[in-house]
Amino acid sequence: MPDAPLKTLVDPSRRPAAGAIVQDDYDLDCPWHSHDMHQLQYAFDGAIEVEDAHARYLLPRSLAAWIPAGVAHRTSLHRVRSGSILFGRDTVPPTGDRVRIVEVSPLMREMVQGAMRWPLTAPQDATGRAYFAALVRLCAEWIVEETPLSLPTAREPRLQAAMAYTRAHLRDGDIGAACRAAGLSERTLGRRFRHEIGMSWEEYRRRSRLLAAAALLDAGEASIGEVAAAVGFESQSSFARAFRGLTGKSPREFRRR
Repeated sequence: MPDAPLKTLVDPSRRPAAGAIVQDDYDLDCPWHSHDMHQLQYAFDGAIEVEDAHARYLLPRSLAAWIPAGVAHRTSLHRVRSGSILFGRDTVPPTGDRVRIVEVSPLMREMVQGAMRWPLTAPQDATGRAYFAALVRLCAEWIVEETPLSLPTAREPRLQAAMAYTRAHLRDGDIGAACRAAGLSERTLGRRFRHEIGMSWEEYRRRSRLLAAAALLDAGEASIGEVAAAVGFESQSSFARAFRGLTGKSPREFRRR
């Protein structure tokens, strides 16, 4: 992982204990960095990509990322209606050294939306301080319940190439084409996948398909059968079994939540 410089968004002597950043107009692939505050990253529409040293995460509006202070990460935001809430380092009990992904309840969605009223860069009134005090308590509860919707990452460039090909060709890609993208034999690719990320290429593709399916289910425009076909599953029933096996919910339950 490259160097991850610490970003101080607002002078600590002048900023409130918590505040929001509206990111609707952001169109960027942010390089590796870290913050001196905890961050709750959420997309109200569309999807955001977040990556840390452990995994890659796709965040449709049903998922949010909790990024602890000091954790190196990078984010891709491309003109989706979204926002972040930043919390002082001491406002929330220690939450580890990695990104956590949580399912967004209706209460969380409304609370995050309401928090956009108080920018991190502006003085905060008594109502804002009370609002964020309540939000801090709720976040401490929410981040305990993680969702397994993540993809492992690799440091080796050839594995990165195979992974990038796989994610870009979920419906029609095969291991032979992934090997050609990486410049490796099938045997070597399989061995390196298992050694570096602890799963086979087939399992990585299946997990990639399910993450993409979660984003499509969240968008709510396609039927479950259409979602299954779009990400490469041969049948709706096999997709439903795989999705429940990973998330503990059926596709219909996940969409309804």
